[in-house]
Amino acid sequence: MSNKSRRLYIGFTDNIVSRTVEHKEKLFPNSFTAQYVFDMLVYYEKHTSVIQARMREKEIKGWRREKKLKIILSQNPDWADLSLEWQENPGWNLVPEAQYRLKRKLPRA
Repeated sequence: MSNKSRRLYIGFTDNIVSRTVEHKEKLFPNSFTAQYVFDMLVYYEKHTSVIQARMREKEIKGWRREKKLKIILSQNPDWADLSLEWQENPGWNLVPEAQYRLKRKLPRA
């Protein structure tokens, strides 16, 4: 994820569409991504397992900014918001009028 000043946020998820919407809508207002308005998906990778995704996340987080920019710009030279492609393709929303639901753990009483 990125913002208009091209600050970078690296993370992983098992549902990229829902997670991107959470960031864009600032569903967690005190989070880092909400405070710095991370509202653009500029790069993502698909992995077959959570372990691979988590290892890749840690690897990329360890890189210098220049290396991160190089991989982003190699795939997305215009720094376009890739999530806009989903909105343009009606097939991404398989259930019309579907509402996102957050899966949150409730605090134990």
